[in-house]
Amino acid sequence: MDILVVVDMQNDFIDGALGTKEAVTIVPKVVEKIRNFEGRVLYTRDTHEENYLETQEGKNLPVVHCVRGTKGWELNPEIEAVRKEEPIDKPTFGSAALGQVLKAQDEDLKKQGKKGIESVTFVGLCTDICVISNAMLVKAFLPEVPVIVDAACCAGVTPESHRNALEAMKMCQIICVE
Repeated sequence: MDILVVVDMQNDFIDGALGTKEAVTIVPKVVEKIRNFEGRVLYTRDTHEENYLETQEGKNLPVVHCVRGTKGWELNPEIEAVRKEEPIDKPTFGSAALGQVLKAQDEDLKKQGKKGIESVTFVGLCTDICVISNAMLVKAFLPEVPVIVDAACCAGVTPESHRNALEAMKMCQIICVE
C-alpha cells in the first residue's frame, strides 16, 4: 500500500497569517495529486490553542496561527473538498501520532500476509519546517519504507529555505522528486 501525507494545507499557511505566493501556487497541484493518488491519503493539521504566544514555538515565531476552531486552522477549501479522512491534529512540527498510525498500518498489513506500506509520499507546507520534520519522523518509524517528497507540491517559508530543506532531506535518504 502506498500512502500520501498532505501536510498542513491550512488557510493560515496558504493565504493567511503565514501565507506565501508559493503556497497559493501549489494548491491546485496538491488537489490533483490527492485526486490521482492510488492509496491511502492522510492529512495533518497544525493545531495551536489560545495560549500559542506562551509556548516555545510562539516565543520563537510570534505570529498567531492555526488556532483550533479558527478559519486559519481549517484546511484550504479546495483541499477540504477532496478530503476523505479526518486530519491528524498536531501541536508540534513533527507528529508522533502520524508515525504511530503509519507503523500500526504497516504491522496490520503484514499480519494479513500483505507486503506492508510500500512508500510514503509527502506534499504540503512548509517544506522547511513541518514537511521535513514529518518526513524524518516517518524514516525513524519505518526505516525500510521509501519516503518521498514531491517538491512541486510543497512550498517553504522562502524559496531558498524550500531548496535547503530538499537538499537536507536528500542527505537523509529521502527521495525528492519534482
